[in-house]
Amino acid sequence: MTKLFQYLSLIIGVLSPVLAQWFYSLTYTTLTRASTNRDKDWLFRLVMSSLAMTVPFFATLVLAWITWVRQRRQEASTRSEKRRQQRSTSGPTAGGRWIVRIGLIVAALSLLLLWKPISDGTSRWKQQRNLAKSGVPAPAFDTLDIDGHPQRLADHKGQVVLVNIWATWCSPCRAEMPALDRLYQQDKDQGLMVFGMSSEDADLQRQFRQILPVTYPLLTMSGEVPKLYRDIARYPATFLIDRQGRLQPAPGPDQPFEELRAAVDRLLKAGS
Repeated sequence: MTKLFQYLSLIIGVLSPVLAQWFYSLTYTTLTRASTNRDKDWLFRLVMSSLAMTVPFFATLVLAWITWVRQRRQEASTRSEKRRQQRSTSGPTAGGRWIVRIGLIVAALSLLLLWKPISDGTSRWKQQRNLAKSGVPAPAFDTLDIDGHPQRLADHKGQVVLVNIWATWCSPCRAEMPALDRLYQQDKDQGLMVFGMSSEDADLQRQFRQILPVTYPLLTMSGEVPKLYRDIARYPATFLIDRQGRLQPAPGPDQPFEELRAAVDRLLKAGS
């Protein structure tokens, strides 16, 4: 029976890196589907999913503890050299102890995977903090669009500017781009400027534009782009800048697009 626990601790320990990621994905997906407000409960979902990643490690630790307890009981029951010899042949061996240790070492190393959700949580906190900024000057950017033309925020003083941070792999980004383009076409004469900004390669963005064409500029981050537009953990992210060049809160991606349209209309009317 002791050998069973030894090998179980080895198997679960060795599989801990894979199991940790599986537990994280399962927990995060389940909680996200059940969420009614993803913008507010993201920290709870991230913490619970991170805790789920530690399950394989603690399972390995419990199995190792049970193994060690059983070994000590066997050793305590040894009363003679003959029984010690019997234990060396049928009981736990030094090799068995190393089996347990290997499982524990790998399981402990799997805890290093926690750096990813911690890093994501830090980026998400920065993003949430940045998106909540109101009435402060928007950091200026000076970069190139995917056609090689320079694009500067400073060139759009007196306009309402919408900066949409997106990615080609992001399904919500792709879904809202046609609506963003219609908004741009309808309100550009009233002073609206829309930028799509992505950290992806310009060639990839150009290929994507052939599939889903938009008329507003798509920007790279190859130039001077402040961290405000780079610290993004959840896509898409939208920054609104009023006619005075100040940041204003924008509705999140989980809210209806009509709310973003209404926010743009308010800013256009406020400065007209």
